[in-house]
Amino acid sequence: MKFSLKAKEGSARAGILETSAGSIQTPVFMPVATQGSVKALDNFDLEKLGAEIILGNVYHLNLRPGSDLIQKLGGLHKFMNWDRPILTDSGGFQGFSLEHLRKITEDGISFKSHIDGSSHILTPEKVIQIQFELGSNIWMPLDVCLPPNSNSSQIDEALQMTSRWMERSLKAKRDFNGDLFGIVQGGLFTNLREKSVEMMTSFDLPGYSIGGLSVGESKEEMYKTLAFTTQLLPENKPRYLMGVGSPEDLLVGVKNGVDMFDCVLPTRVARNGALFTRFGRKNITKKFYRDLDRKFDETCDCYFCENFTAAYLHHLFRAKEYLAYKLASIHNLRFLVNLMNQIRSSIENNQFERFSIDYLNDYQIADENQRLIQRKN
Repeated sequence: MKFSLKAKEGSARAGILETSAGSIQTPVFMPVATQGSVKALDNFDLEKLGAEIILGNVYHLNLRPGSDLIQKLGGLHKFMNWDRPILTDSGGFQGFSLEHLRKITEDGISFKSHIDGSSHILTPEKVIQIQFELGSNIWMPLDVCLPPNSNSSQIDEALQMTSRWMERSLKAKRDFNGDLFGIVQGGLFTNLREKSVEMMTSFDLPGYSIGGLSVGESKEEMYKTLAFTTQLLPENKPRYLMGVGSPEDLLVGVKNGVDMFDCVLPTRVARNGALFTRFGRKNITKKFYRDLDRKFDETCDCYFCENFTAAYLHHLFRAKEYLAYKLASIHNLRFLVNLMNQIRSSIENNQFERFSIDYLNDYQIADENQRLIQRKN
């Protein structure tokens, strides 16, 4: 893997990430294909809307259909007919989100399957093996992600375990080919973030992920911790902020030097009728759209906006037609692809700060309480 910076404005960066499956222009948003599929969409949809890289999940793909079967069938790219880069998450986040079904020990994370209750364990070594069998291009190591209200001693213990697991992951990786990122933890404690960065950068990895944010803390807390953490990371390596995907967060992330993002939020809120616009989210199920015989968004070039009226999508949601989820998801992902293209162009033209200020001045951010509720659903 090779990463090169093409332009900078302040801490904001535009670059190219070259992988074994092709090049990615950064900053980039990665649609989430947790189980080998972005919900409601197929790969033709993803290619047409401009997705350059997607994200799969070790925990879910190992439960079904199993990484050994995917390997037997030619690897994840062939299995899902996707010839562009794939990043796979390790399952460490499921150690946070499925707290009621897991137990963390020095060996790894033991789970009770959310599907059938069967017992499984993800160790650092197993996670590397699974990603090799999947054949993904960018790998994440197993890590310990704790809630934001955890105390400093709990967070310190977690990041030290994450570091020990990183050492085990690198030893396991000697037998396999793959570009393995490190994951920086540390909660909301700046001293522990600094400690985690020191541990991770000592391994001289091809890229670094920022974990343990967007897990229930306030935006103010997230932004403050993010700004502190990114300035500690190597300039010549890609930086990946995990689990972030709202337009305002992407702008703040890029401003602080982040190159890669992923989140289920754009497609999750789409399936509930919330569509992104330049001025904030709009709910297509509202009565206002019932007889609106024109494009939902005159500035959008997505398949939905180019071919259907707002009234039609309103009807599909009211009728509970599956096509509603597809069209809304296409719109939200294309919206983010376009936003990232605009951001990248503004950096290259040394206009990002002005672009960001103007954008956020006009953009209505979703209610904070609603945001936290949506993360849980």
